[in-house]
Amino acid sequence: MTDASKQCDRDQRIEWFVKARFGLFVHWGLYSLLGRHEWVMNRERIPVEEYEKLADAWRPGPFPAREWAKLARSAGMKYAVLTTKHHEGFCLWDTEMTDYNAVRHAPGRDLVREFVDACREEGLRIGFYHSLMDWHHPDGVACLNDESARRRFLDYIQGCIRELCTNYGKIDIFWHDVAWPLPDAEAWESEKMNGMIRELQPGILINNRSKLPEDFGTPEESVRAAEPGRAWEACMTFNGSWGYMPSAIDWHSARDVLHMLRKAAGGRGNLLLNIGPAPDGSIPDEAIERLATVGEWLSKNGEAVYGLTDRIDEHLQNVPTGRWTLKGRTAYFWSHRWPGTELTIGGLQTPLKRASYLDGGDEIEFEQTDDRLVLNGLPEACPDELASICVLKMEFEDPPRQVLGRGCVVID
Repeated sequence: MTDASKQCDRDQRIEWFVKARFGLFVHWGLYSLLGRHEWVMNRERIPVEEYEKLADAWRPGPFPAREWAKLARSAGMKYAVLTTKHHEGFCLWDTEMTDYNAVRHAPGRDLVREFVDACREEGLRIGFYHSLMDWHHPDGVACLNDESARRRFLDYIQGCIRELCTNYGKIDIFWHDVAWPLPDAEAWESEKMNGMIRELQPGILINNRSKLPEDFGTPEESVRAAEPGRAWEACMTFNGSWGYMPSAIDWHSARDVLHMLRKAAGGRGNLLLNIGPAPDGSIPDEAIERLATVGEWLSKNGEAVYGLTDRIDEHLQNVPTGRWTLKGRTAYFWSHRWPGTELTIGGLQTPLKRASYLDGGDEIEFEQTDDRLVLNGLPEACPDELASICVLKMEFEDPPRQVLGRGCVVID
């Protein structure tokens, strides 16, 4: 297959993903019982034999994935990704590769199956996270300097991946994480591994964490665009911890989440927002409350987020009163600092045909000169009561272009 045909194939496979824009990340495992971050085994140097005892103490509630999937759908999310095996090495599915799994220990059931079924019930696309690094496997470190250990470890990892791509029907995303300790894609046999995934799951998307670029990049804890023409997905914690951590109090507000979404859409990327359920699978109230607001806001303003957007850095510049998303000749101005009865935007070089409120569609009067656009007759206070972010829809004669002096640019 030529490079051009590979790109065409990727463009077709990834179209749903770049239109979906917003997904749910779920970190859930034995670390949830300790409630001190998902790296607790490593950071507290808990011995394997001590940590293993958690597997016989974990008793999730009945089918919590239904709650996750319903919350995701109501929040405006279009897909969900579950940690099938995190760095701790405990497998949440019915694997034949190890007894260290949710079926053969206290949960007594296939938690991945429950997740898949719940996502399908709610119409969500399905993603599997799977850590390449494994603190539990005896060859997880030895594989670096011992070829026989490397072979055993890769056979194990590839066997786990084969099961995940075989036993659950159609899967939409395979999300690798932490290709440690092996140094490169050749040592990981990443090309062979990802080829197997695609053979078993035609049309699947694969992220960039097996030391190959694959379909999309994954900036972490930072919403930033990848290089032009490359799909990307910012994975973000809700409160600074991926796993359940009840002491974490720095929750992002609904407004914060919408700012992340705007920045992702403005860079033609996605936002994968994480929740860390409690050991029983329940979702912290803070996440439920904020996502309810996000979902209600998106039900009114989702046009500015979903679908094929353009990168604003190629057309528009952010200003103190707001930020942009863009689709062709239609720009969406997210006013997060309401200006009062008049909004002035400088530097727009393209004639404006129509301005309106995205929520409701009422037209807005405007005057445009060579270098200034003035929207008149606005309410004194921001009309959006959910997050104080009002989106103004602007339809131009051509794709808009804005030119401002460097001193006027607001860095996002």
